[in-house]
Amino acid sequence: MTSKIKLNVKGKNIERFIKRLKSNNIDLIKIEYIKYNEINIIIYKKDYEKLLELKTIYDVNIKDIYGIIKVREVINIYKYLIGFIIIGIIVLIFLSNVIFNVEVIHNDKNLRNFIINELENYSIKKYKFKKSYNEIQNIKNDILNKYQDKIEWLEIEEKGTSYIIRVEPRIIPNNEVSYEKQNVIASKSAVIKKIIAKSGEVVKNLNSYVNKDDIIISGNIYLNEEIKDTIKADGIVYGEVWYNVKVEYPYVYSEIKEKSNYQDVYVLKIFDKEIEFTFNKFKDKKIEENIILQNNILPIYLVKQRQQELETISLLLTSEEAKDKAIEEAIKKMNETLDGEEKVIDYKVLSFNIEEDKVILDVFFTVYEDITSYSKIEGE
Repeated sequence: MTSKIKLNVKGKNIERFIKRLKSNNIDLIKIEYIKYNEINIIIYKKDYEKLLELKTIYDVNIKDIYGIIKVREVINIYKYLIGFIIIGIIVLIFLSNVIFNVEVIHNDKNLRNFIINELENYSIKKYKFKKSYNEIQNIKNDILNKYQDKIEWLEIEEKGTSYIIRVEPRIIPNNEVSYEKQNVIASKSAVIKKIIAKSGEVVKNLNSYVNKDDIIISGNIYLNEEIKDTIKADGIVYGEVWYNVKVEYPYVYSEIKEKSNYQDVYVLKIFDKEIEFTFNKFKDKKIEENIILQNNILPIYLVKQRQQELETISLLLTSEEAKDKAIEEAIKKMNETLDGEEKVIDYKVLSFNIEEDKVILDVFFTVYEDITSYSKIEGE
């Protein structure tokens, strides 16, 4: 960055002039001979005035400049443009950290308005500054804890200068509906395996078969075969229930595994092109992305990606291996429907069909499941 000057020198006996410069301690960084009476030389700027005193009959002209003096000249020429660019970057950074839109995705208008009003209490609304990731997570958890009876699930996603909110209301299952006077009934056909009666009269025995809507705990209290009182029967009933699950599984098995390799990468997105600023690119990866800078006119983004390397494993299975995988898939699907004490008791493959590119299984499941439901007792 030291300031240097490139000079064109013309005159008779150029060698004498070079010796004169050297004898006066002027550093000649570079000498370029053009003709017998013409050269280009590069010297330090600090020696330029001294050279002018020594040039006498020689014709000396500046051809170029280097170093900090060149930078100053460029800045001076383009100072207004550079100023506008700097101001533009500052404005872009400022605007990219401001919320311009808050959108709640749900069909229920009342729920959308409720969530928007609630988020405004946390300053998530138009023309407010965006929140950090940790702040967003704290806000989300706070709302979920505050409205456990109303909201089942809430996600706040930052997308450019917008927040996209996805929400699901909490729906109380039908078997949780209670009445002032009621029976506990079976929600489906089953063999009773466990009865926990809190109130009412148990009218069914363990290991007895019941159809859907059969009364298990009655709210009618009998004495000598006469109804003496009617109350709100309450309790929990578990039964043995049966399901048929059909599963197809291909012979070509492909699985994506997450590896323990992570990296933070800055990515410039220009239209449909992506430029990653990294020397170690993952072939397959899972990405979590945050927008750092965004142009509201052109589709240009600077984003920071948290990348996790993925490994794709592909195997060609035999029919027996595909059968085992299909059984695992069926059990997984069955378990996803169960909750609490509910569990798979047993399973049996009813049919096993081998086709050209897959196997098809029909699996019979015996499940220990909550079959509790309620029915209102009408009249006195």
